[in-house]
Amino acid sequence: MPNVLLLGGTTEASALARLLAKRGIAATLSYAGRTANPRAQPVPVRVGGFGGVAGLADYLRHHRVTHLVDATHPFAATMSRHAVEAARLAGVPHVALTRRAWEPVAGDRWTHVTDIDGAVAALAGPARRVMLALGRMHVEAFAAQPQHHYLLRFVDAPEQPPGLPHHTLIVDRGPFTAAGDSALLQTHAIDLVVCKNAGGSGANAKLIAARNLGLPILMIDRPAIPNRAEVYDTQDVLSWLGHHAETVTDRGV
Repeated sequence: MPNVLLLGGTTEASALARLLAKRGIAATLSYAGRTANPRAQPVPVRVGGFGGVAGLADYLRHHRVTHLVDATHPFAATMSRHAVEAARLAGVPHVALTRRAWEPVAGDRWTHVTDIDGAVAALAGPARRVMLALGRMHVEAFAAQPQHHYLLRFVDAPEQPPGLPHHTLIVDRGPFTAAGDSALLQTHAIDLVVCKNAGGSGANAKLIAARNLGLPILMIDRPAIPNRAEVYDTQDVLSWLGHHAETVTDRGV
């Protein structure tokens, strides 16, 4: 029987955990530990890092993991790179459950940058009202452009106030709607939205809202990840597990 290590922290990871539990497939869901109050899960949960590639490979071996599923955020590049290499070292089949990247459509006003530093640099100039749709990890970097008023939306209330001289903080958990985000952008008179290309349909309300309001978006492109098998649906993970479980059984693992 498969014994799955699921690298999570996304809605897709939680959905897959529920599906695996329903099918009676042994799995452990691993969080990096950045969310203070993660949702309850139907499978065992571990929180924290592994200690790099070697630590993850050791975990896979020690816990006799037969399948590694990377369902982390598309911008969790370090973890995803570690997963690719650790799976190779441990000889464990590996797949990424990820989201297709967003593509601009008619009416979108996107400017692309490669990373957070590029986004900060692009904000040079006169004061504007900017929605930072980035979560809380990279907010402090934007203190380098203190002239703007920033709208922040976090899942959890921070222990310390963000280090931005002018900001409004909203604590809220999605899913969000295009109508709700349109109202939010209008209420706060937002001039520009800054976001990562997270992809999928669960976080695109702000894109639709910006499009409908004619607002520009500063889009941070995805980081490079080594070549890996990717699927975009939880059912595809089940198919992948079934295929590779036969190989594992043949090896006598």
